[in-house]
Amino acid sequence: MSIGTKIAWDDTVLPFQLDRTDMRGRVARLDGVLSGVLKQHAYPEPVEALVAEMALLTALIGQTIKLRWKLSLQVQTKGAVRMIATDYYGPSEEGEPARIRAYASFDKDRITDIAPFELLGKEGYFAVLVDQGDGMKPYQGITGLAGNSLSDCATAYFEQSEQLPTRFGLSFGKSTEPGVPEHWRAGGIMLQHMPKQSPLMKGAEHVVAQPAQTAAEMAENWDRVNFHLDTVDDLELIGPSVTPTTLLTRLFHEEQPRVFDPQPVKFGCTCSEDRVRQSLSIYSAKDIKTMTTDDGKVTADCQFCSAHYVLDPLTVGFEAKDADH
Repeated sequence: MSIGTKIAWDDTVLPFQLDRTDMRGRVARLDGVLSGVLKQHAYPEPVEALVAEMALLTALIGQTIKLRWKLSLQVQTKGAVRMIATDYYGPSEEGEPARIRAYASFDKDRITDIAPFELLGKEGYFAVLVDQGDGMKPYQGITGLAGNSLSDCATAYFEQSEQLPTRFGLSFGKSTEPGVPEHWRAGGIMLQHMPKQSPLMKGAEHVVAQPAQTAAEMAENWDRVNFHLDTVDDLELIGPSVTPTTLLTRLFHEEQPRVFDPQPVKFGCTCSEDRVRQSLSIYSAKDIKTMTTDDGKVTADCQFCSAHYVLDPLTVGFEAKDADH
């Protein structure tokens, strides 16, 4: 296998339901997506690990949003890693890939040899934002940093903001197969009780009605599937040789897993020269002058994909229409 040889289930999110319980979930496998995200920057390895985990969470959570919606996850802290931001763009049409992008902001001098999550420090928050498109009010939920991982933060968010018991099983790291260039892979499972209604969830097309269960039955089912998930190992999650359906059957065969159509994902950035011009359109010619370099240009860099834009200062800002250019 090589990076150029794509495995069928790489860079996909597979939604499923456990028919004998009131639960559903997703299995995600990321390979090329992480390569696309991480090659844009020269992150230290602990920062790469945090970005990889955040991108995996974004894929697992983002699969549930509707077409053309945008999901963003953000972590803001006072630690050595000050920010991690990811975006998931729902496909424009059914069957098209979703797009993921991510970046981190950090203080290089404060990166030390400690667990990656500890680089976030103890002060900060984990945020989930959903943009439903023009004319719709964005949804936002925030929770404090929790536990010992970003997946712990996401679990706390769903419990506090969505009142949904949620469990993540994640694995990510550098693949070091013989003869293959070293690169990051990630895989994971997300489990949830069925939501009654959530601003994050499509829901209906991926839910098959089940008989009502008592609270005791729901608690027993939840404990059992979590016990099964505890038996998974890292290689099964990352999955170069274990398919998502094989993994689900191995873990949850008693619960009768039902799978739905997989959602392909890819690295993708939405930046463009037009978007840069639009962001600068609120500034006057005087403001634009302060942004102009010594060689008479206005420059901008995309934090996500490192694209570099060079513009004529006479063509940007709200006074540009009056300029003779």
